[in-house]
Amino acid sequence: MGECERSPLGRVTVYSIQGCPHCMQAKATLGTLGIPVFEVDVGKHPELRARVKELTGRSTVPQIFFNSVHVGGNDDLQKMAPEERQRLVKLVQEEPLPADAPPLPDENQSDDTAGDTDGAASLSLLLREMILKLFSEHLSADGKSVDYKGMSKNPNFERYCELAIQLQRVELLSLSREEKLAFFINIYNALVIHGYLRMGAPTNMWQRYRFFNYVSYLIGGEVFTLQDIENGVLRGNRKGIAQLLRPFSKTDPRLQVALPDAEPLIHFALNCGAKGCPPIKTYTPKDIDSQLRTAAEAFLENDDACVVDSGKREVRLSQIFKWYKADFGGTDEKLLNWVLDHMGDSPKKTSLQGVISAGKTKISFLPYDWNTNSSH
Repeated sequence: MGECERSPLGRVTVYSIQGCPHCMQAKATLGTLGIPVFEVDVGKHPELRARVKELTGRSTVPQIFFNSVHVGGNDDLQKMAPEERQRLVKLVQEEPLPADAPPLPDENQSDDTAGDTDGAASLSLLLREMILKLFSEHLSADGKSVDYKGMSKNPNFERYCELAIQLQRVELLSLSREEKLAFFINIYNALVIHGYLRMGAPTNMWQRYRFFNYVSYLIGGEVFTLQDIENGVLRGNRKGIAQLLRPFSKTDPRLQVALPDAEPLIHFALNCGAKGCPPIKTYTPKDIDSQLRTAAEAFLENDDACVVDSGKREVRLSQIFKWYKADFGGTDEKLLNWVLDHMGDSPKKTSLQGVISAGKTKISFLPYDWNTNSSH
């Protein structure tokens, strides 16, 4: 941080979560401005999540404030004109924090989010938190790449592997729907990173197919690949992309673990490839449905997930909606209404409402970014 002649009177507040590359990029940029930056991890302080949404109208992180001036997310910060940035720096240096400054966490508030879980749920939470911490430690300062090689040599990765062995003792059949959802989402996301560390990130279609059908954990005495977790368990044993058969046959013991129906919201919790992350990275059974709704809302706010063109009466959506159209109702009309129902109040939602009301909406799909974030 640069030295100022005197201490600035205000502050910059950044709401973020651990393991979010956009948050890291924003912090790297703010770190060059020579003013105090307070980071608030809304993953550890979920009580502030709703408050930040109220203040910003957005569900994604990071959200950045100079005193009480809301700048937006990382994209907004990077696009800001230098003179505008200087004006805000001056504001923080010269003006004390106003009464309506964005909130900081209550010091007495516990940041233990796993307090209400036990057994399988707390193990999945612990594994996910551990791998996110590792991920954060090996994320480049600008948040653009991950040093997977360095990560695999970190002694904490060995500890993670030892802990993952305990998954074979988990009793899956006794889990409720909510526990299953939280457990398998956390495990899937942790296993993707673990797979990258062991096999490297897939770079073409064939490698991706192999990766998702091969990378697996032994859970409760049965092997579950990434494909088995997503399509077998979380999508109610439906065929995945380019699969001829359902993941579990009628006699497969893993079929008893599968959820009765596809849960469309899981698609926004299984890895985040958009420009802003949902403000949740680990899921808990207690309020899993509202956490998943938040993740969907955050995803749909991104222009690489949903773009509404009122003039052309066209809606451009992420490929996820094409690949898994059956999960969102199976028809264009049902798909559009599902998207509308899961959007936060915003100008984009109002535009979508208008386009749907006008009828004859054209749906197209946005290119999907398969680029890996490895630094090697």
